Amino acid sequence: MKKNLLVAAMLGLGLIASAQADTLAKIKSSSAVTMGVRESSGALSYTVGDGKYAGYHVEICQRVLGDVQKQLKLKTLDIKYQAVTSQNRLPLVANGTVDIECGSTTNNATRQKDVAFAVTTYVEEVRIAVKANSGITSLAQLNGKKVATTTGTTSVQLLRKHERATGVNFDEVFGKDHADSFLLLESGRADAFVMDGSILAGNIANSKNPADFKLVGEVIAVEPIAIMIRKDDPAFKKSVDDSIKKMMKDGTLAKLWDKWFLQPIPPKGNKVGLALSASTKDAWANPNDKPAEEYAKK
Repeated sequence: MKKNLLVAAMLGLGLIASAQADTLAKIKSSSAVTMGVRESSGALSYTVGDGKYAGYHVEICQRVLGDVQKQLKLKTLDIKYQAVTSQNRLPLVANGTVDIECGSTTNNATRQKDVAFAVTTYVEEVRIAVKANSGITSLAQLNGKKVATTTGTTSVQLLRKHERATGVNFDEVFGKDHADSFLLLESGRADAFVMDGSILAGNIANSKNPADFKLVGEVIAVEPIAIMIRKDDPAFKKSVDDSIKKMMKDGTLAKLWDKWFLQPIPPKGNKVGLALSASTKDAWANPNDKPAEEYAKK
């Protein structure tokens, strides 16, 4: 009897996993979808208050889901917004709580074991932010300093692996999210904040005194940032990829880049001022879902 119950339970788990993996069927049956968003991921994904979210990846996902709604011939589609963190974003996608994560997630080989990624929409450069009057201009000058990063991210690991960081010893201090990490820098509890350039630029733009901060030093790493979805769901991945590829081809992504990175953005009307890089242009011209390790080989 116990053996039969165990088999039934395992079959049940298999059915749940299968159901979770068919995102299009889930959306069609409920006329609803849950989008994972970030509260302080620069201009990629951030809160504007009152439970509302905005940003480059948020708007891309809204347009993708509009295409999914048309594909499924739904009269309405209720988009529910779920704030996620660097720590919980992968499990919330994997367990079916979040259907599509539209934040600032690096596509890498380790994460691909648990989740899938759409084609790359942004190629990020990991940089260092410091106070403008700190005198810090390079990786070597982080020796003996306190370096902030966000729990659950890859940035400080990348910093430690950087060849120019050899022999550089620093203390890590962790923020629970990007806003918290920036506050560590702003308040003087950290001498530097290592993170994706867009996130650093976005937090600087929205700070009380943007001129008090600057990005310095070498580019620590180049990473593909992509929209995250559940693993082993080829039909949904195709829908998401097809929608994004259409936006790449018709110029929509270029317009969205201009809107979110080069023009004043809500809520304060500040400009991030981040120019479109050659790496991102190449990712749009040659759509792919390659992990960061493939970029590192270049």
